[in-house]
Amino acid sequence: MSQPISTPCIKVCAVSGETGLCIGCGRTLNEIARWGALSEDERRAIMAALPERLAAKAR
Repeated sequence: MSQPISTPCIKVCAVSGETGLCIGCGRTLNEIARWGALSEDERRAIMAALPERLAAKAR
């Protein structure tokens, strides 16, 4: 049995034209599109960067 893919998605899916980031999770369109093909380590690395991205966006 395979484990579910970890995801930062909070079901608020809209990409800001200003930042190019999803306003819900902070990922780029490219990251969102490739998410299922990334390794768990790659996903965790991106997720580790998301809080700073979202904080920077809020400033």
